[in-house]
Amino acid sequence: MCGIIGTIGRGEAAPLVLEGLRRLEYRGYDSAGIATLVGGRIVRRRAEGKLQQLADLLAADPIAGTTGIGHTRWATHGAPVERNAHPIATDRVAVVHNGIIENFADLRRELMADGYSFTSDTDTEAVAILLTREMESGATPEQAVAKTLRRLHGAFALAIIFAGHSELLICARRGSPVAVGYGDGEMYVGSDALALAPLTQRICYLDEGDWAVLSPTGARVFDAEDRPVERAIKLTALSGAMIGKGNHRHFMHKEICEQPAVIGDTLSAFVNPTTRSIVLEDLPFDLATISRVTIVACGTSFHSALVAKYWFEKLARMPVEVDIASEFRYRAADMPAGGLALFISQSGETADTLAALRYAKSQGQHIAVLVNQPESSMAREADVMLQTLCGPEIGVASTKAFTAQLAVLACFAIATARARGKIDAAREAELATALSEVPSRIAEVLADEEAIETLGKSLIDARDVLYLGRGTAYPLALEGALKLKELSYIHAEGYAAGEMKHGPIALIDEQMPIIVVAPHDELFEKTASNVQEVLARGGKVIMMSDANGIASFPGRTLATIRLPECDPFVAPILYAIPLQLLAYYTAVHKGTDVDQPRNLAKSVTVE
Repeated sequence: MCGIIGTIGRGEAAPLVLEGLRRLEYRGYDSAGIATLVGGRIVRRRAEGKLQQLADLLAADPIAGTTGIGHTRWATHGAPVERNAHPIATDRVAVVHNGIIENFADLRRELMADGYSFTSDTDTEAVAILLTREMESGATPEQAVAKTLRRLHGAFALAIIFAGHSELLICARRGSPVAVGYGDGEMYVGSDALALAPLTQRICYLDEGDWAVLSPTGARVFDAEDRPVERAIKLTALSGAMIGKGNHRHFMHKEICEQPAVIGDTLSAFVNPTTRSIVLEDLPFDLATISRVTIVACGTSFHSALVAKYWFEKLARMPVEVDIASEFRYRAADMPAGGLALFISQSGETADTLAALRYAKSQGQHIAVLVNQPESSMAREADVMLQTLCGPEIGVASTKAFTAQLAVLACFAIATARARGKIDAAREAELATALSEVPSRIAEVLADEEAIETLGKSLIDARDVLYLGRGTAYPLALEGALKLKELSYIHAEGYAAGEMKHGPIALIDEQMPIIVVAPHDELFEKTASNVQEVLARGGKVIMMSDANGIASFPGRTLATIRLPECDPFVAPILYAIPLQLLAYYTAVHKGTDVDQPRNLAKSVTVE
């Protein structure tokens, strides 16, 4: 959500910042802008809509300067129009901001009473005017920032340039990530390392409450108490090549096709192929003595958590509670000391999930996180980090991150079951082998992509679509429906198949596509009965199952998607692939924006 990039140094800032903003498009946005210093003055270009609008504006009316900041904005306070686009500026400062200033209304009233006027509807303008007031009172830029930060409530990442100070750029973080990049006679700031990938591999991540003063030759970092501190400079393996589409039409398609390799890489960190056992790094707690696991996540990560609940409870006989992060901490859940709280987030920066993590920590829980970013806030604040080895995921609708999360959660569930004595070494070996076979099974599914494309094309005129599943296929039904909604804007709902009779069956008619996720497992016959009820009412059933499952309904379904046979334990990972492809091709044939669906953001860093 929102993206920041800035530079200070030798080269022209605007072209470099514009390219950085292109790398941040995946985060989701509805306006964009750039500000530079030209002859000591702040010069801006802003545009609503896609980044190309800003690029066209800069081509027609370029701006010079070697110090500049840029922003892609996802609207919170104020409509997505040019006057609310960042950078927000006065004659003294220009500010770009991710997050929300929660006390902006009080600050606005105070500043207006002091004679200042506002030209936007944004909360960010209160920051710009506070800085301006401090500097008009004689403060230096550094002093103005230190005083202003103490006045702000909420979560934010800030980057600021100052009129008359061409070799100064200040950034700050509270709740939203900020990465500082070190170049040769140039310095950079970005929302994440990916924004800086082609520019430098030397990255410093600001800690919570930090702010940094950048010059062309380096950075001075201060903590929340304004004390000088040292933060480690790390080498990142990210590069500009990692965010290309290759020969694929969309990032999402590339990322779907990467899943055999991504899951293979992720599993290699957990599965010992010689002993066919699961290997975890040393944990600061004993899995055998954990009394309960609480799993917290949002969106697609929440669906992976729901699958994990089935695995942990059935395999490890471990009580598991799963919560949506935005609801969890507000119900003040009772968490007996010594429990395990597991937080799942692709970015490791999801605001609701991070807040829930801090609540669980205050309740005496052991904290584990499952993330794709080892330098993220959640990773740094956890006792244990479980990592998915996905590389950058650019498509807003998560694909490879979801299946990699499932792979890690499956390994964690097996390890927990073994530690608790609920499975023996032979069963652990069976499950580890089944997991190891998943990448090749996914490759088989991808080989049948053309048939799924034809099905996707048949859905483009649907008004509503219903997804059904039982057991671990129920969270997959939720995920399939979410993907279709996100990408094609077709209304879709996922239901536990047994719940269909308790309401959703009223929706079924000859126009309603029903997508049934039905691995041929111990629950298949129950699901088959629900399919019979749908068929009896004229529903158009698309069945996802293996050969044995599909054979149960010869010629009675609208269409089938045949999957390879697999151990039911790993079916959720395998069955996610056709659900992703179906949503993808429906969106492609509808003509919607696959990689950047409307109103959505990749990294949600506000509550």
